[in-house]
Amino acid sequence: MPLNYTFSIAPMMDWTDRHCRMFHRCLSKRALLWSEMVTADAVIHGDRERLIGYSEAEHPIVLQLGGNEPVKLAEAAAIAEQFGYDEVNINCGCPSDRVQSGAFGACLMARPQEVADCVSAMRARVSIPVTVKCRIAIDDLPAEETLFGFVETVSAAGCDVFTVHARKAWLKGLSPKENRDIPPLDYGLVARLKAARPDLTIVLNGGITTLEDCLEHLDTFDGVMLGRAAYQTPALLGEIDAALFGEGAAVSPFEAIEAYRPYMADRLAEGMGLHGMTRHMLGLFNGRPGARQWRRTLSEKAVRKGAGLEVLDEALSAVMHDA
Repeated sequence: MPLNYTFSIAPMMDWTDRHCRMFHRCLSKRALLWSEMVTADAVIHGDRERLIGYSEAEHPIVLQLGGNEPVKLAEAAAIAEQFGYDEVNINCGCPSDRVQSGAFGACLMARPQEVADCVSAMRARVSIPVTVKCRIAIDDLPAEETLFGFVETVSAAGCDVFTVHARKAWLKGLSPKENRDIPPLDYGLVARLKAARPDLTIVLNGGITTLEDCLEHLDTFDGVMLGRAAYQTPALLGEIDAALFGEGAAVSPFEAIEAYRPYMADRLAEGMGLHGMTRHMLGLFNGRPGARQWRRTLSEKAVRKGAGLEVLDEALSAVMHDA
């Protein structure tokens, strides 16, 4: 069954781990979830369960890979398929120094044939979709020429889904954080790409923060992807299924916590720390009475050795009392 690209939650390093994804799944059944980026080498040689393990409830889920070597990416893609991932994606948008030193991520925007070779090798090994996430260009490269040329070359290798962060990435002079804000957004360019290539699935990423934004962009694009807005104000996700898919009623923060609680109890029983799960929930009540106490209780007490669900209940009492 083809994946639905209407709404995706972006891959975010140090944020979208398996605990975060399970929490987000409790808010939305339909969002397409993404892993953090994992290098092909790490998938091949590392602790796979720790690096790419996930819970069945997380489906549909995408594994994002970092790398630039066709043979290694193909092997990592095969492992992802064996693990049951629904899709594998090549990162062609991350501008971090670590990624640049490995000559992948956003660097690959300047080397489309290399990406096409990777896509071809991966598609020869797996039956799940192989997709690409990219920027519109890097550094001083002309945006329209770069984006259209990149997509033309990579799509010829069989990639038909592109998630485009509608900003350039500046590889020198800007930090990864600055690269998410300072380069101007160019939604018009990505819209022209979609108009020129109606045969491709084009998902828009970058600067989208509200349901209203999502609905507006879905008039033009096949899907939208939210990153920081989804993570920092996760209550937004509770409205996605009803607002964008026309399914069910909105999921309240309290309902999401109740749905997440059995997962948390199971992980605690396995010896995992509470903080690893609750850190993804800090923004759940942003803008509501008691939100500050909710954050303070979780931040201060969930990190303590032996902390259990009683800390969650204490934090909840602040917002329930003020609700």
